[in-house]
Amino acid sequence: MQLLRAGLLCLLLVSSLFAAPKGERVLVTAHSFHIFTAPRLAPLAQAAGIEGHKLVAAQMIGGSKVIQHWNLPDEKQKAKPLLTAAEVDVMTMSPHVYLPDEGIDRFVELGAKANPKLRFLVQHSWTPWDGWEGTDKVAKNEDRDTRPLDIVRAANLKWRTSLEAQVNALNTKLGRDAVFITPVGDAVMKLRELIA
Repeated sequence: MQLLRAGLLCLLLVSSLFAAPKGERVLVTAHSFHIFTAPRLAPLAQAAGIEGHKLVAAQMIGGSKVIQHWNLPDEKQKAKPLLTAAEVDVMTMSPHVYLPDEGIDRFVELGAKANPKLRFLVQHSWTPWDGWEGTDKVAKNEDRDTRPLDIVRAANLKWRTSLEAQVNALNTKLGRDAVFITPVGDAVMKLRELIA
């Protein structure tokens, strides 16, 4: 009988360790390199057995910096009211090359004030023109095939380093790890290297 009880206790313990996490309320603010993630989140959560996942809103501005989302007029603004009402568990942002992006700081400050457990995911995207400075950008897509990867690596590193500095400063200010980088640029760089 004791062996049966011990077995059942172990089974309960193991099943609790592998229980699906609670769903999240997600707010996506994005440009075209990121907005496509919004409708994919719920099916992924459902497939993983996660219940209660909800996309609370998706706000898209093509080619945008995060500050452009912050500066939207009230009648077009989805993000600020949701953050102020603490109706978000996770917010995603996608800065467009130019860093630091003041919009990231403003959204983090606003959201963390209303919900101290709020997490922020900031997309480190790929460099859209395969370079950083105006003189090292590709002129047309066909030029990517012959683009020296050293130029692309340098641009990717500059972007990531700038974003890491901004994220580290925000986490230090908050006193916790609340802002995280999604390393899309690194994944695209690896893909480019494999293709080359």
